[in-house]
Amino acid sequence: MPTLLEALEEKYGLEPDDKEDHADEEVLVSIFVPKLPPRQSTPQLLILNDCNIDRAGEPEDLKKKCRIVKELDLAQNKLNNWNEVFVILSHMPRVEFVNLSLNHLTGPIETPAVTKLDHLRNLVLNNTKLEWCSVETLLRLLPALEELHLSLNEYTHVLIDTAGSADIGVSSTTGGTAANATAPETSQKQEENEEESMGNDDTAEPVPASSSGSDHRSRTSSASSSSSTEVPPYRTNPHAGVRKVHLTGNYIAEWSEICRIGRVFPQLETLVLADCPLRSLKPTDAEGNNENAEESHKYFPNLKLLNLSNAKIDSWEDIDRLSSFPALNNVRLQYWPLWSRTDSMTEHERRQLLIARLPNISILNGGDTIGAVEREDAERSFIRHYLDKPETERPPRYYELVGVHGKLDPLVNIDLRPERKVKVRFTFEDKTVERTVDVNRTVSDLKSRLERLFEVPASRMRLYYVDQDLRDLGVEEMKYPTKVLYSYNIRSGDEIIIERKVKS
Repeated sequence: MPTLLEALEEKYGLEPDDKEDHADEEVLVSIFVPKLPPRQSTPQLLILNDCNIDRAGEPEDLKKKCRIVKELDLAQNKLNNWNEVFVILSHMPRVEFVNLSLNHLTGPIETPAVTKLDHLRNLVLNNTKLEWCSVETLLRLLPALEELHLSLNEYTHVLIDTAGSADIGVSSTTGGTAANATAPETSQKQEENEEESMGNDDTAEPVPASSSGSDHRSRTSSASSSSSTEVPPYRTNPHAGVRKVHLTGNYIAEWSEICRIGRVFPQLETLVLADCPLRSLKPTDAEGNNENAEESHKYFPNLKLLNLSNAKIDSWEDIDRLSSFPALNNVRLQYWPLWSRTDSMTEHERRQLLIARLPNISILNGGDTIGAVEREDAERSFIRHYLDKPETERPPRYYELVGVHGKLDPLVNIDLRPERKVKVRFTFEDKTVERTVDVNRTVSDLKSRLERLFEVPASRMRLYYVDQDLRDLGVEEMKYPTKVLYSYNIRSGDEIIIERKVKS
C-alpha cells in the first residue's frame, strides 16, 4: 500500500530535478517539445481519499511538499495508527480542516511528545469507530477546534463528561459499548495527576507518550473486562472552542447522554442528532427515572441549531421543551412517530401547530424564515384547534396565546365547491321526467344515458340547456360532446330540452 507521499506524487507529479542524469552526454539534435510541467508544490486543498494510504512517508519530503496545505481529505484510506496521523499533521503547520472518515482509527491515542495543531478547526471522524478516550485526548491536543464530526461510530452512550461520576447519573453500558468506555482510576493520586496533566492552562506540557498510552490501555482493558458493569464516563475539562458537533447515525437513545455533550462543549451552537433513536428530551437518572425537565436545556445556553430528524419522539411535551432552550432558533423535527398520529392533518396544519408551540424558532425544517404574518396565523389557528378540546388536553401554550390574541370564535366552514349532483328536468316532446345528474360527466356521456330513457339514438339527439333564472333569455345548445356539465353552471331546478335531429 502506498504512503501519503507516494499517493501525493502519483496524483500531482514530481518536482523537476535540478540536474539530468545524462547532462554530460553529447547532444546531437535538440528538439523542443512543449508540455505542462508537474506541480511545483501541493495545493492548499489536498484530496487523497480512497488511495489505500496506510503511512505518512519520508518526513523531510512530506514537510517540503505539504507546508502550505490548509485542507486535507484522507477519507476511506487504510490508516489505523494515530502516530502516523500525527506525523502527517506535524508537517502541515497551516492545516485547518482534516477528514479521516472511514479509516479504522479506534485508538487509544499515545500523545505525541511534540505536536502543534493550533490551526486545526474542523475534524471529521465519521465511521472510524473512535473510542471516547481518544476523543478526550484529541480535545486536549486541539485547542482551536471549532467543529467535530463523530457520526456513524456506533455510540450508544457518551462516555466523556466534565462532572465526576458522583455528580451525574451513570447509565449501564453493556455489550459493544463497553469497548468504547474508559473507567476512571480508583487511585486518588492518579486522578489528581490526570487532572493536573490536562489542566485549563493552554501552555501546560503534554502528557508523555508512554504514560498516556499505558493509562489509556489500562482504562480500556479495565472497561472491556467487565461488559456487564456500569461504566462511568471519562472525566475531562470543558472545551470552550467547539461550536458544532455532528453525531448523526449513532445509537444514543437518552437525552441524559446528550447533556454530557453540552457540559463538555459549553459554547455549542450547532448539534446534529439526525437518525439517533432519542425517545425524549427529558433526561433520566441511572435508574431510568425522569429528572427535572429543566435539565433538557440547562447545558445548552448557546445552542442555535438542533437537528432531531428521525428521532423516536412521540410526545408534544417534548416540542414544548424545545421552547425552553434560550438561544435555539433553527430546528429540524422531521419523520417522528408523533407525526403518524396527525395523519388527519395536512402538512400546513402540522407546521402551524409547531410554529405556535415554538415562539423562538425562526427556521423550521429547513424552510424559509418564519415571518410575523405566518406566526400570527399559526397562533390563531392553534387557539381554534384547542377550542373544542377539554381543558385537560389544552397545553400551557394555549393559555399564553389566549392572553395575546384573546379567545377567538371558530371559523365558519364555507364550502364554495359546486354541487356534484343536481336534480334536472328533462323534456322530450310531451314527456317530462326529473333525474339526478352528476355534473362531472360530459355532454356525450349524458346523451348515452338519455338514449335509454327516451329511446332516441345519441347520434340523433340535440340538447338545449335552460337556466331557471334566465328562461326569458332563451336556451343554450349543448353542442360540444366533451364539455363537462358543471361548466354550464347547472343547478337543481334547471331544465334540459331534448330534440331529435331531422334527417336531411
